[in-house]
Amino acid sequence: MAEQYALRLTKSAQKFLYKLQAKQFKQVATKIFSLPANPFPQDCKSLQGIEGYRVDQGEFRILYTVSETDVEVFRIGKRNDDEVYENL
Repeated sequence: MAEQYALRLTKSAQKFLYKLQAKQFKQVATKIFSLPANPFPQDCKSLQGIEGYRVDQGEFRILYTVSETDVEVFRIGKRNDDEVYENL
């Protein structure tokens, strides 16, 4: 049986997610909920300079870390906006 990770979202990631319109919320949430089963999908990239990974969903970028037991989503933001990388 494949290993299943626990999913955690930081407060800032939750706030961003809840502000999205319904269609965007569904797209991003679907991608986030797929991460515990497959934390390294084909489109994931390692972050430069800090520990973690990123995946894109539509016009949004999801930043997360993977530990032995958890996948933690710590930032969600627009893909074309460097704000998602600020204060890392």
